[in-house]
Amino acid sequence: MSALKILPNIYSVGVVDWQVRNFHGHTYTTQRGSSYNAYLIIDEKIALIDTAAGPFTQELIDNIKEIIPPEKIDYIIANHVETDHSGALPAIMRLCPKAKVLGTAKCQEGLYKHYYEKWDFQVVKTNDQLKLGQRTLNFIEAPMIHWPDSMFTYCPQDQLLMSNDAFGQHFATSERFDDQVDQCALMDEAKKYYANILWPLSAVILKKIQEIQELNLPIKIIAPSHGVIWRKDPAGIINAYLAWAKEETENKVIVVYETMWGSTEKMARKIVEGLIAAGTEVELYDVAQSDRTEIINQMLSAKGFIFGSSTHDNDMLPNIAAFLEIVKGLKPKGRQVGFFGSYGWAGGAVKEMQEMLKDSGLAQTIPAVSFKYVPDAAELDSCLEFGTKFGQSLK
Repeated sequence: MSALKILPNIYSVGVVDWQVRNFHGHTYTTQRGSSYNAYLIIDEKIALIDTAAGPFTQELIDNIKEIIPPEKIDYIIANHVETDHSGALPAIMRLCPKAKVLGTAKCQEGLYKHYYEKWDFQVVKTNDQLKLGQRTLNFIEAPMIHWPDSMFTYCPQDQLLMSNDAFGQHFATSERFDDQVDQCALMDEAKKYYANILWPLSAVILKKIQEIQELNLPIKIIAPSHGVIWRKDPAGIINAYLAWAKEETENKVIVVYETMWGSTEKMARKIVEGLIAAGTEVELYDVAQSDRTEIINQMLSAKGFIFGSSTHDNDMLPNIAAFLEIVKGLKPKGRQVGFFGSYGWAGGAVKEMQEMLKDSGLAQTIPAVSFKYVPDAAELDSCLEFGTKFGQSLK
């Protein structure tokens, strides 16, 4: 896509990745694609904020060339080391070898360990400024949102926050602004991004947002490095982040299971019936057949999780085991958890699930249910009762 003026003398020069379907290896599915946003500011001095993923280097360069010859760039602001934002940096630096790179001390370390180039680098920290002419860039360190090197760049003259990964979405679209796209799709992708990447860092994010609010920085536009630019209602996405970071939840339960011969699935469906009878919103996922990224997206706003598995080799099945490792890493707070499962001659799955999540911060208040072979009518009634009690316990 071509360069686009977003403000006088400020251009979006990034690229859209229509085809990407997996991110961070295969830990995140991106069904709506993504983008790698970069911003070009033209003043007495010229600054490029972030670059793009390596395979899109030429498209980024072509977009810059629509505005200026790349060799005229004076400064390159590296808000984040990760290669989806810095992969094009070596090629850009070859085109403008006199440009100075600015970033945090951790950024300097990380860029060198990625590209082994000794660029002219200026370390910046919170409250440092770069004067371009009529505009000034202020820097705000944002460590662990979501890497140690991360920072935000703020232009007070335009009340523009270039937030890198924060407030981003994996969302490929021909439109560039929040008011031009479907709002349900936009917020779904923003929530999915938070849930799958930033959830474990909620305490850090809450503190950073509160810190920015205390600085009394007026923000009219938030320009992240993935997805669309927030210009209509930037406060809306900030408030959403505050709610997610505070672990605010709804009366909803996510049931996730893996079954071998169908017995655990029968139990899951009865548990769902019980939850519905208790007036609880519920979603049911067979983890072996479902998109894990979407499950985690739905879990972010849920007050309770219930996990189930058949027993195999005295342990849970492999797909649910891998999923619970992810859940443990998310560090969810203030939620209840339940467990269920079926087994043949010996159990083990329920015990292992409980053991895996015992230090996760989740509270188990309802005893687990586990039955041998195929559950009979009475045992299925017990599953129904389990679901009802779990739902009632959330109120």
